[in-house]
Amino acid sequence: MTADSISPVSFNAFEADLEGFAQALGDSFTRYGFAVISDHPLAQGQIDGTLEAAKAFFALPETAKRAYVVGQGGQRGYTPFGVETAKGEAHHDLKEFWHMGRDLPAGHPYAGFMPPNVWPAEVPEFQPQVSWLYNALDAMGLKVLEALAVYLGLDRHFFDPTVNDGNSVLRLLHYPPTAGDGPHIRAAAHEDINVITLLLGAEEAGLEVRRRDGGWLAINPPPGALVCNIGDMLQRLTNHRLPSTTHRVVNPAPERRGVARYSTPFFLHFNPDYEIRTLAGCVDTDHPDRYPEPITADGYLQQRLREIKLL
Repeated sequence: MTADSISPVSFNAFEADLEGFAQALGDSFTRYGFAVISDHPLAQGQIDGTLEAAKAFFALPETAKRAYVVGQGGQRGYTPFGVETAKGEAHHDLKEFWHMGRDLPAGHPYAGFMPPNVWPAEVPEFQPQVSWLYNALDAMGLKVLEALAVYLGLDRHFFDPTVNDGNSVLRLLHYPPTAGDGPHIRAAAHEDINVITLLLGAEEAGLEVRRRDGGWLAINPPPGALVCNIGDMLQRLTNHRLPSTTHRVVNPAPERRGVARYSTPFFLHFNPDYEIRTLAGCVDTDHPDRYPEPITADGYLQQRLREIKLL
């Protein structure tokens, strides 16, 4: 890593050298709050198929898309352009998106936290493609957490029972072509609420991370690479040892203003009733516990959703 780039970490090392992989990944997260993972196992053809299905949905007439505005807080289905607003911001983001969540069997104890998914009848390939990506990123996220457990000196499977039925969400994002500069931008500066985020589609310029000196670092991953960042829940659990870093998606350069941007962030969450209590190994005399009062994952989520005007 240099002062102006984040070096990719090859996922090939996960099996060959877990300790080395965990150290490289953890060091990147500790420094930037972000990491770039290359050589991941997700098939590019399948990713491309999901993206094409997403593009087909977003190309539907507005009235057709709005038929899939369901429930509360944008948990499932479609959230129209101009709704989500970053915490503390007066201007809404320039984006529309679709949410898929976890499919639960009938009678599951978390059914009250996770409504059923809805699917657009107009795009038959949408459900199988999007479901594949959800499950692939869910499995990949568990591998990232396994490495982070090693980095933190925990049992490598520490996180397995904390996220196995987590309230995780796959977001299909569409940033339409823009007319010019602010005050609205594609995604205003914010931190993610969840445990970790796994992002595909960051090759189109715009994603920037705030450096410790207050400047902004552009994230320009190799084609097909996975961008991953720490969310506020994991920052809280680790007493800020793993930081949740402010990031944004800026409007494109003039020559790219006519080009739409698509990305597919997967927001990995704890199980709703998991108690976020500061890890003992992340507290010492130099780093007192910032969060002496624990909070459940769902309690924290509801608090934050109200702040960004989704509730």
